[in-house]
Amino acid sequence: QVQLVESGGGLVQAGGSLRLSCASSGRTFSTSAMAWFRQAPGKEREFAAGIAWDGSRTYYTDSVKGRFTISRDNAKNTVYLQMNSLKPEDTAVYYCAADRLKFGMGHGNTQYHYWGQGTQVTVSS
Repeated sequence: QVQLVESGGGLVQAGGSLRLSCASSGRTFSTSAMAWFRQAPGKEREFAAGIAWDGSRTYYTDSVKGRFTISRDNAKNTVYLQMNSLKPEDTAVYYCAADRLKFGMGHGNTQYHYWGQGTQVTVSS
C-alpha cells in the first residue's frame, strides 16, 4: 500500500512563493509517475502538474505554466511543487497523486490510484 503525505501549504500574499512536498511510503515511488492536483472551493478537482517516473518529462495546466515547477527526488521518495508568483486564484487544497502502473509519463489524464490527504494553500490579495 502506498501512503502519500503532503506538507508545505499555508497562507501567502499574492506574488509570493510556496514549496509543497509529498513524501511517499511506497517502495514503488521510483517507478511511478506523480502529479499534483488542486481543488478550489466550489470547483472540481483539476490537474495542476505531473512528472514522469524518471523525471524526464513534466506537464502543467495552462494556468500555472511558467509559475509552477514540479520535481522529484527518487532517493528521498519525495515529489515537490515549487509555486512562484502566486495569485488569489491559486487558492485551493492541493493533492499529491501517484500512478500505480510502472513507468508512466505523468499526463493529466493518467488514472492516478493513490492520493494524499491534501494541503491547503491560501493566497491573499
